[in-house]
Amino acid sequence: MGKILFKGMEFFAYHGHFKEEQIIGTKFIVDLELLFESKNAEYSDHLNDTINYQEIYQLVKIEMEINAHLLENVARRILNTLMKTFPQIISLEVKISKINPPLGGKVEQVSFVLAY
Repeated sequence: MGKILFKGMEFFAYHGHFKEEQIIGTKFIVDLELLFESKNAEYSDHLNDTINYQEIYQLVKIEMEINAHLLENVARRILNTLMKTFPQIISLEVKISKINPPLGGKVEQVSFVLAY
């Protein structure tokens, strides 16, 4: 069994409840943790026997480009897309952080985590 970690994928996107957030946009950070059966890749040394990191990034990027009101919705779409594309995933955790959220005071980031 193996684990792939993606830390700090950075995107500029237009997610948020407030109209201003959907117009101005802000920076988001996405982290992933995938648990999958890696035995074949460990021995074969072939990309076809594992999960392609570049494909994961591109799928997350596509979902981040679709505007949403809630981080929960974005996280669910990312989780569903990755689970559908890579059936060898045993468990998956998606963390989306909004940098400098408009909460009426100084807040570095707010995050939502969804796990399967």
